[in-house]
Amino acid sequence: MTVVINMRDGLDERGIRIAARFILGGRLVAFPTETVYGLGADALNENAVRRIFEAKGRPADNPLIVHIAEFDDLKKLAEEVPREAKLLAERFWPGPLTMVLPKRGEVPYVTTGGLDTVAVRMPAHPIALALIKASTPIAAPSANISGKPSPTLAEHVIDDFYGRIECIIDGGETKIGVESTVIDLSSERPTLLRPGGLPLEEIEKVIGEVEIHPAVRGKLVDVARSPGMKYRHYSPSAQVIVVEGKRENVKGKIAELVEVYRSKGLRVGVMATEEYEADEFFHLGKTEEEVARNLFRALRELDKRGVDVIIAEGIEERGLGFAVMNRLRKAAGYRIVWA
Repeated sequence: MTVVINMRDGLDERGIRIAARFILGGRLVAFPTETVYGLGADALNENAVRRIFEAKGRPADNPLIVHIAEFDDLKKLAEEVPREAKLLAERFWPGPLTMVLPKRGEVPYVTTGGLDTVAVRMPAHPIALALIKASTPIAAPSANISGKPSPTLAEHVIDDFYGRIECIIDGGETKIGVESTVIDLSSERPTLLRPGGLPLEEIEKVIGEVEIHPAVRGKLVDVARSPGMKYRHYSPSAQVIVVEGKRENVKGKIAELVEVYRSKGLRVGVMATEEYEADEFFHLGKTEEEVARNLFRALRELDKRGVDVIIAEGIEERGLGFAVMNRLRKAAGYRIVWA
């Protein structure tokens, strides 16, 4: 039995207390953040954290992000907090920024995927912050079956986990729609491990130039220092194809591909910023913020509509567009058509 707590109309203190008891009792709670829904457990309870991996079908060497509600909690998790981390926390926390730092011994290796570093962030969502304050630092990957699109609505979590976890908090649609940006501050130079809800340009205004890990561009890695680096992610059941190139050429190429796949007897869905003729269509919006917010919802919705192929329009790789294109390319298994 899964308890679903409705907080669409705002914070419910009684509901928070119920969910906090689940966390403190070693159970799993799905909850909204400003990025996507998270699947949470007590970050310092090894058995509870193992249940996250079991529920998701997540590889054990794929590290989790620990969510905190106070800056002082970072000092309980990280062996050292460099100057760059303090500057970034001061500017962007609470918010969609995760920092990777050397871990303290109290943090179990199951939480960090066997690494000597811990990924930490402070979410900018009243429900998430209240739950953490009422319980403990919470380890939480996205609340989806491993490899599938991340959830931006409680309905997505219910689809994947109802009857498999103890509690789901329904806080309505998430604001940003893509996961947090992950910066590694455990080595000599700050390195971007995953683009996300905080644009890289904003981070570089605070700490200067940041290196971009090759995995961000699709290079295979043996060790995942952050979620989203090593394994298949964000993929619906349908085959995804991303069309990139000059905007004036993309529209014609998408229309051409729709007809090619239709001629093979396949149902074709298109997700884009302007309308297309297809068996199914999902309008992503006009701005990069709208596209990011609608991205995972579009992948899930087109899957539910029974398409065989999803053709996705690429957008400019700046601001949140960097995170969008990172997710789209991974969802497509790097099946990219250039126009």
